[in-house]
Amino acid sequence: MISVLIQNWWAFVIRGVLAVVFGLIALFEPGVTMLSLVLVFAAYAVADGVFAIVSAVRAAKAHERWGWLALEGVVDIAAGAVAVAMPGITVVFFVWLLAVWAIVTGICMLAVAFKIDTDHGRWWLVLGGLASTVYGLMLVAAPMIGALVLTWWIGAYALVFGVAMLIAAFRLRAKVQTLKAA
Repeated sequence: MISVLIQNWWAFVIRGVLAVVFGLIALFEPGVTMLSLVLVFAAYAVADGVFAIVSAVRAAKAHERWGWLALEGVVDIAAGAVAVAMPGITVVFFVWLLAVWAIVTGICMLAVAFKIDTDHGRWWLVLGGLASTVYGLMLVAAPMIGALVLTWWIGAYALVFGVAMLIAAFRLRAKVQTLKAA
C-alpha cells in the first residue's frame, strides 16, 4: 500500500489544502447559516470521497489493499449526497450526520495507517484519523450545541486534519525523492 500512497502524495496535498481552506472559512465566517455550512460540507465530503476512491482504485490496480480507502470514499460521497438532497435538515440531524461521517472516516483512516508497513507518514495519518474520530465523538456527546460552536468545532477539526494530510503528503513526497535518487 505504501507504494500507492507514495505515488499519490499529491492527493494528500489536495485533501489537506481543501480541509485547511474549509477550516479557515468555518472559523472566520461563523455567521454563515447552517444551510451554507451543509452545502460547503457536502462539496468537501464529495471531493474527499472522490480522492479516497481514486486512491483505492490505484491500490487495487497495484494489487494492494484498497477496501478501507474505498469504504471511506463511499461514506464521504454518501454523506455529501444526503446533505445536498436534504438542505433544510435540522441542526441536530446535521450534527449526527457529521458525527457518523467523522467517526467512520476516522476509523477507516486509522485502519489504513496501521496497514502501512513503514513509517512514512503513518503517524500523521494516525493523527488525522484520531482527529476525525474524536471530533465525531464530541458531536455525539453534545448534539444540541449551537451553530456557532459547531462552526468552530468543524473549523478546528478541518485545520488539524488538513495540516496532518499536508505533512503526510510531504513525507510521502520525500520518499518519492529518496526512491528516485536510489
